[in-house]
Amino acid sequence: MNSNIVRNIALALLIGAATQVVAAPAPVTELSKSGQGTSLERLERMLEARNQVQLDMQRQLNQIASEMDQLRGLVERNSYDLSQMLERQRELYREVDTLSQQPQKAAKKDSADKPGSGETYSGDISENEAYEKAVNLILKKKDYAGAVTAFNAFLTTYPESTYKANAHYWLGQLYFTQNKLAEASKEFKAVTSDEKSNKRSDALLKLGVIAERSKDVELAKKYYQEVISTYPSSTSSRQAEGSLKQLGN
Repeated sequence: MNSNIVRNIALALLIGAATQVVAAPAPVTELSKSGQGTSLERLERMLEARNQVQLDMQRQLNQIASEMDQLRGLVERNSYDLSQMLERQRELYREVDTLSQQPQKAAKKDSADKPGSGETYSGDISENEAYEKAVNLILKKKDYAGAVTAFNAFLTTYPESTYKANAHYWLGQLYFTQNKLAEASKEFKAVTSDEKSNKRSDALLKLGVIAERSKDVELAKKYYQEVISTYPSSTSSRQAEGSLKQLGN
């Protein structure tokens, strides 16, 4: 039989059974005797190169999968942080809307938030004006950073103001929306120290929320229970009851 035909048949058989060749390669020296050593070496090099490419691709795929997992985690975390920020903003907007709907009582009197349980106003015109200006930064101008500065300045200038508890409450709300929980807690505690403040129940509720977000469940329950026992018919009490249920109590 022609040697070229034999060579072609042998090469066809080698290529058709490449996997078997890799699994149990014949000795190169023996194949060399029949003139096929060079072809087998070439085939083995091709298979080795292909396997190496596959390994490299697998490593790259594993790396991409790992990076995708990291990105997915970042996206989920950012989505959670954004939802929390939006919820705090909504709470402030709800408070602003509620207060902005209250009718004006007098030109120099704050209509948005009356201190104490009655209609008590300061006799100091400049004090009324300073407080009204700070509130309007929230209600009218939506300048929350400016409102923080204005309320802090107000409390420094009028430390015993009739509007003291209200100013602390507003600061607590503003810090709360910025997720500055330590600062917000300090302001809400100042509100709760005034038992006559009509913002005391809501300040206690907010302290419960802050404790819950800070993972202090027992303290959160304590604040919620105080709201319920002290202000049983209030909106804050109903919200506290709902929060307690979610905490499993």
